[in-house]
Amino acid sequence: MTTKCSLTATSGEEMTRLTYLSALVVELFRFKAKRGLREMSNAAPLLLRATSNKSLKIPSPRWCGAYRSVTSSSPLVSRNIARLNRYVSCYPKRKIRFRNLYRLESINEKPEMDAPQFKEFAKEMIDYVANYLENIRDRRVLPTVEPGYLRPLIPDSAPQKADKWEEVLNDIERVIMPGVTHWHSPRFHAYFPTANSYPAIVADILSGAIACIGFSWIASPACTELEVVMLDWLGKMLDLPKEFLACSGGKGGGVIQGTASEATLVALLGAKARALAKHRKEFPDLTDFEIVSKLIGYTSAQSHSSVERAGLLGGVKLRSLPVDGDYKLRGETLERAVKEDLEAGLIPFYAVATLGTTSSCAFDRLDEIGPVCNENDVWLHVDAAYAGSAFICPEFRHLMKGIERADSFNFNPHKWMLVNFDCSAMWLKEPAWLVDAFNVDPLYLKHDQQGAAPDYRHWQIPLGRRFRALKLWFVLRLYGVDNLQAFIRKHIGLAHYFEELVRSDDRFEITAEVIMGLVCFRLKGKNELSEQLLKRINANGVVHMVPSKINDIYFLRLSVCSRFTEREDIDVTWKEVRENADLVLAEKRN
Repeated sequence: MTTKCSLTATSGEEMTRLTYLSALVVELFRFKAKRGLREMSNAAPLLLRATSNKSLKIPSPRWCGAYRSVTSSSPLVSRNIARLNRYVSCYPKRKIRFRNLYRLESINEKPEMDAPQFKEFAKEMIDYVANYLENIRDRRVLPTVEPGYLRPLIPDSAPQKADKWEEVLNDIERVIMPGVTHWHSPRFHAYFPTANSYPAIVADILSGAIACIGFSWIASPACTELEVVMLDWLGKMLDLPKEFLACSGGKGGGVIQGTASEATLVALLGAKARALAKHRKEFPDLTDFEIVSKLIGYTSAQSHSSVERAGLLGGVKLRSLPVDGDYKLRGETLERAVKEDLEAGLIPFYAVATLGTTSSCAFDRLDEIGPVCNENDVWLHVDAAYAGSAFICPEFRHLMKGIERADSFNFNPHKWMLVNFDCSAMWLKEPAWLVDAFNVDPLYLKHDQQGAAPDYRHWQIPLGRRFRALKLWFVLRLYGVDNLQAFIRKHIGLAHYFEELVRSDDRFEITAEVIMGLVCFRLKGKNELSEQLLKRINANGVVHMVPSKINDIYFLRLSVCSRFTEREDIDVTWKEVRENADLVLAEKRN
């Protein structure tokens, strides 16, 4: 049955059949938002493919001008066109304008995935994820694919018609898993951990469903307020000075950044803004460019590469300072460098102290560095990306002695505290320097509650931000502090167990003190022996490690990464190391 119905247009603009659709629907939704008209959303199904061979002019009761009628075989569309015309007639002609004409395409009256299908798909995926993680020990840690492996496995372009979710699920093993490095395998010992837990995964599902962009308080009050409270919870767990906590009633507070690299850059930009403000007053004749050209920052030769990169992005010079025999930056080294630069007419403004360096997990002497920074008005940022999680255990807090001297502090719960990536916790004593440095406040982002709560867009590089505090909340509640402490202590215990195994074999040596969950070791002799050893280990795929080099000494790094790692897995890893060492040394003898 064919149903005839009409839709009018303003004078001078024609709609032919509904092969084209005006932006009228957009305008109607705008009216709905302003006036709270619930039924206006019923006009959305106007999008349809109109028949091209029937047309009938019907006089408009409200408007003069050009108009056409269309036909449709869909009663639903017919009803909604009639409803639309009724609502349109309620508004004066001047209120609605056809701004653009859009090509009409057919859409299904029901989405491709409705709620029942979503539930079915999601349940299957949850089962898949749980089975994957619980049986990850059986998978080869490192994939064997070559670059470009994936393209031949999938079509050249997106499907014109929707695939079934069952097909997508089936393709995970065929397409994705062959190219996955299994970071949560109990025998993955490369880099540092990346956290993973069921509570955090569930929290990410909720975050994805809420799908807010929490750049300001009004954008989603819960997103901002939970983050404020969670950073206070976490700060108390680490026993941070109250000056860092929002609940203290002072200037300080915390924020979740994406990574420690972002936190380092944000701190540098805050320090730069503070230095500029100070020296504009002291040297009013100097331009900002002249002041910035004199700024100089400091970091350890063992700090993460992201510190150097922050200097490049921030447009300032950074000096890499030598470390002592234990790979730590000392206060006297920094003091000497600051004195030299002051005498050279430079402006020391920023320093980074690392607690748990990437290569060897060394701890800079924060208690010595802090006073030097405070005496010279140098912003001190503390990067504890990996090791910071251990400070929830009281017995390791001596390693952060002097933290009260810092201006900003950062660590990654997404590394070692069972909170899935990304969740990098940062605290600042005076976040106003960031707010002032990053404050771009157009009218469309302003709101009546500004100043009463943080607008986190001013605390970070990007504008948008996800609801990341949810996974921190879920993990802290569903594990509790006691279980998180036990998890950290277990990993450190496993690292010491591997250290004992290495020391029991006189062919090997430990190259750095084992303090956290990292063991640095090597075959005695030339670097080539350890290089060949690592190459063999990784080629077998049972275990995965990466190397590092300090003072031209090459060594292997074993990091206890997975929450599934047990003592038996360390035994398997040691067996791989020992047997491959036998082969390397046998080749050397031959």
